[in-house]
Amino acid sequence: GEATKTMAHVAGKWAAQLAARAAVTAKDSLQTNGRGVLTVWKRFLNVHEHQGAKRMSDFGVNVPPGIVAFSVPEAVEAAKKMEQGSGEVVVKSQILAGGRGLGTFKNGLQGGVHICKVEEVEGLAKQMIGETLVTKQTGPAGKPVNCLYVAKKMQLQNEKYFAILLDRGSGGPLVIACSEGGTSIEDLAEKYPDKIIKVPIDINVGITDGQAAEIVAGLQVSGDQAAAAEQVKGLYRLFTESDCTMVEVNPLAEDPEGNLIAADAKLGFDDNAAFRQKDLFALKDDSQIDPREVAASKWDLNYIGLDGEIGCMVNGAGLAMATMDIIKLHGGTPANFLDVGGSAEKQQIVEAFKILTMDEHVKAILVNIFGGIMKCDVIAAGIVAAAKELELKVPLVVRLEGTNVEIGKQIMEESKMNIISAVDLDDAAKKAVAAIS
Repeated sequence: GEATKTMAHVAGKWAAQLAARAAVTAKDSLQTNGRGVLTVWKRFLNVHEHQGAKRMSDFGVNVPPGIVAFSVPEAVEAAKKMEQGSGEVVVKSQILAGGRGLGTFKNGLQGGVHICKVEEVEGLAKQMIGETLVTKQTGPAGKPVNCLYVAKKMQLQNEKYFAILLDRGSGGPLVIACSEGGTSIEDLAEKYPDKIIKVPIDINVGITDGQAAEIVAGLQVSGDQAAAAEQVKGLYRLFTESDCTMVEVNPLAEDPEGNLIAADAKLGFDDNAAFRQKDLFALKDDSQIDPREVAASKWDLNYIGLDGEIGCMVNGAGLAMATMDIIKLHGGTPANFLDVGGSAEKQQIVEAFKILTMDEHVKAILVNIFGGIMKCDVIAAGIVAAAKELELKVPLVVRLEGTNVEIGKQIMEESKMNIISAVDLDDAAKKAVAAIS
């Protein structure tokens, strides 16, 4: 009945998310064609630095003062307000990727973060807003810089590292802190293993005064210890009340008075909490996301772009992972993870094909459907409609099995479209690889 369909759909979406994350984890092993990483994909919502600073400030966390600017005149006005007698400000490109400081704009400007005099802001803003910044995390395509964060130049010292993440071992939040900071946690772990402390927090109790004091001691705070403990508690409240998957502050530094300042932070939010964090998820910046993933989300499809040449469309997360593996086994490389789920309609199939063909590197498409709740005739109708509408120029291999499979095969045969039929998954993978050889 409908209840069974709904339960299956929910379970399928959950499984697809797990498999999608696994696909991301395995992504590096799939890059065998020398094209490199196209995207750094995260299943969780990420927000820009200026948005994260506002969120932290709402929870009482000290952050450097700053103003976001979407145009050159706004950047100039922001600089006048933020220089506060020093004559200098910090101008930061806002993209959802790390390595901004060492990045390069496609117009030749070096660096996505600049400490500059107020009178230099206009010239820099003209070269930054609306341009594309390439960093070690963006891939060669880069990310568009739609706005700048103009911040006060702070006199910071004693840089430290602070993070809260979900720990499988302790079954709850884990605080990781180090009295040294300003570089990656991997480097810190190698150089200062004895200075890193880990404090698991009981999610039902929350952070205690004793734990906050332990963390402050581990950070070797030189200023007011009680005030520092309140900053730690504020960061923990941010983590729990905002449904964060991670809060990483690096560096967490001190001002000349010894007050802790979250100088730079990376925040991640669990997309499963979108229904109760509507204000947060309204901040999502689609311009920073692979347009194929944006299109997929609009049609309730689970999609991740990879670096291969065979586009995959499958129903079911486990089957999608198996399809990718068998393509690899036979010498091919999957171009994506695409799970249409167990209740896709004809138009969703058409949209799925549109997403697959958006990738110029796709040289063949493999459709692998095992029909249970999903009926093979619906899939077949969608395949034929998509092939006609898009005038497919690449080989299309289809393996159908399950509910209404004979009707589905008949629909494809009567369409007179150039569709390569396969008897099973192994046969389908072999034919897809052969089609591009």
